[in-house]
Amino acid sequence: MTDQSSGASAGMRSKKQDRALFVACFIALVATAFAFNIRANVVGTWQSVFGLSETQKGEILGALFWPFGISIVLFSLIIDRIGYGKSMIFAFVCHVASVVVTIYAKGHWWLYAGSCLCGLAAGTVEAVVNPVVASMYPRNKTKMLTILHAGWAGGIALCGVIVLTLGMIKGVGWETKVMVLLLPTAVYGIMMLNRKFPVSERVAAGVPYRDMLKECGVFGALIVSYMIMMEVCRVFQMDKLWGYAVVLVLLVAIGTYTKSLGRFMYSFLLLVMILLAITELGTDGWMKELRDPAMRKIGLDGGWILVYTATIMMVLRFCIGPIVRVLKPLGVLFVSSLFAAAGLYLLSGAEGAWLILITATVYGVGQAYFWPVTIGLCSERFPKGGTLTINAVAGVGMLGVGIIGFPLMGYIQDTRIEKELNPAIHREMVSSEPMKSVLGEYRPLDKAKVNKLKAQVELHNRRQAVSKELPAGARLADALAKDDKYQALLTDTYNLLVRAAGDKGDKSFGEMNGALAAGGFFLTDEQYAKLSEEWKTLDATANDAKRVAMARIALLPIIMAVCYLGLILYFKARGGYKAVDISAGGEVTGEHKVAPNEAVADAEAAPSE
Repeated sequence: MTDQSSGASAGMRSKKQDRALFVACFIALVATAFAFNIRANVVGTWQSVFGLSETQKGEILGALFWPFGISIVLFSLIIDRIGYGKSMIFAFVCHVASVVVTIYAKGHWWLYAGSCLCGLAAGTVEAVVNPVVASMYPRNKTKMLTILHAGWAGGIALCGVIVLTLGMIKGVGWETKVMVLLLPTAVYGIMMLNRKFPVSERVAAGVPYRDMLKECGVFGALIVSYMIMMEVCRVFQMDKLWGYAVVLVLLVAIGTYTKSLGRFMYSFLLLVMILLAITELGTDGWMKELRDPAMRKIGLDGGWILVYTATIMMVLRFCIGPIVRVLKPLGVLFVSSLFAAAGLYLLSGAEGAWLILITATVYGVGQAYFWPVTIGLCSERFPKGGTLTINAVAGVGMLGVGIIGFPLMGYIQDTRIEKELNPAIHREMVSSEPMKSVLGEYRPLDKAKVNKLKAQVELHNRRQAVSKELPAGARLADALAKDDKYQALLTDTYNLLVRAAGDKGDKSFGEMNGALAAGGFFLTDEQYAKLSEEWKTLDATANDAKRVAMARIALLPIIMAVCYLGLILYFKARGGYKAVDISAGGEVTGEHKVAPNEAVADAEAAPSE
């Protein structure tokens, strides 16, 4: 990989080089989407295998995002010096390492670490691709950034098809699904070799580093640093006073160096971005889990909703040009918020194929433009901020969904289940020991007990079904030994709930059947009558909690719509929305001029690889 060319050579870049680099950036975003989709699809399996609570699942999914926020912000501060090429090497290594760590996971914290590595890789990728594309297409930033981020949507859809198809193949485990991430990772790694990157827009315009930091200022730094340090303190179990101290030191240093509180509108957009990210990515991460019950009723996996909405998103992102010309970025975001609110609320309670399809379409349209148009808006309005203002807004979004969004949706479910369960089942199934999250204490279901109850009911149901079809004179044990569905259920139950830790030996049907019988997994008709009713109640309560979680998140895009409407009225009172141009004649919106060779000198300071 080759880093930024000098200012002189940057001017001689061909359209062919730019297209090749754009495609490489596009594929890198596809890889980040694969990492996200794979975890969203297998987190339910991890829950069964590793005994995770709903909130722990949220934390694992959330670990994709707060490391993203850290890496994208830190790399934005130094990327013009260390170079884009070195940054992409770091991203590639993290993607590969995440696969290795996850495949050999031993429990919750291993899965959490694997997600953290994916988050670091994703943040580094976006720290590179966003400013690169903005620099290559300075007159069409929002359009080209939106088309670039069609790679994210396309990756979600393509990976969903691959992973869901693998799930239909007998004997394919979750480890194989995780390894799918290596495919796009290898492609972008090869495509980035010997690639030359453009000089960033800020550097080319000669905007000093101090002025870049001024755009974010103390207010922006407060939002970013506070969120990072609070999560770091939680993960590493540090006293929050250390986090507050670090934030204070950073704010004093930035305030002293920049003497700027930052742009109020930019700080406002940072806060709105938290709501946006939870609405889009938080919901997508939980989509399979939230809508699986309704989708199972029509014979489909809940993950297909994510594939469908991502496909809508991808198509619409390629069609952004005329839409953004008419509505402008803020108009696009306002309309999108209304669609997202309606889609989420209606989808939360949708039953039946057609109603799910219609409501998922409304939601897919609503979320299509959120992320890239916000990045484009910040790039157009705050170009002096260079890579920092483009990427910090993405970083804050990821921090928000990782720290708050995913745990919030899990927390809503856990607390709703605890509240709604009848006293008898509550005493039996809810953990006696409270657990802690960023949102407070909660008491989740005891997953070992839940898994055993589910297995007991499902095993009894299958045994009864086989028994009804049993020919005269045939033995039930022989029929069960030949029944594929019973064999699969027996094997999964044994591996999950009976097999001793470290035991990897092959077990015969008789051995597994005997072990389950000794463990009380086979019910009498009287036991079944009682336990099946408990399972129906528990399952219905859990499904209702999923519906409530999605419906409550629909409030966030309503708040966003109000915020965007306020900004639209603000610009209308001042003559309308206009993008800020810092490239013409060396001027930076009339504030200061730079010598023509400043950009070249700054660019040449970046090392090559």
